[in-house]
Amino acid sequence: MFGPVTTVMTFAVDPERSARWWAGLLDAEVHLDVDGESVYAWLTVAGVEIGFHQADDARNPRGGSPIVYRAVTDLDDARRRLLAAGCVHHRGPLTVSEGRRICQIVDPFGTVIGLEGP
Repeated sequence: MFGPVTTVMTFAVDPERSARWWAGLLDAEVHLDVDGESVYAWLTVAGVEIGFHQADDARNPRGGSPIVYRAVTDLDDARRRLLAAGCVHHRGPLTVSEGRRICQIVDPFGTVIGLEGP
């Protein structure tokens, strides 16, 4: 059901500043997606997106665990299977760009898991 890790998302008060700090260390280019006051910043390292999302106390407080996104061949099917197995809905599904959808679920042990796929 799972493919390779695609994204590791962390949460920060200032996503752009966090991304620029890491980009300086990793010699990577920063990309930004700005929607009003919401900023998602990311860089790509060894084919994995390192993302910095705005901290949100309702979903993922500052300092919360990073969320690892796994590639799936069918987002809706993978989500259904995991929910049937005891996971609970957390966020999404969201279309983040053309052909790219993500969602988050929580496993029975409290771990937030990201899924990415069509």
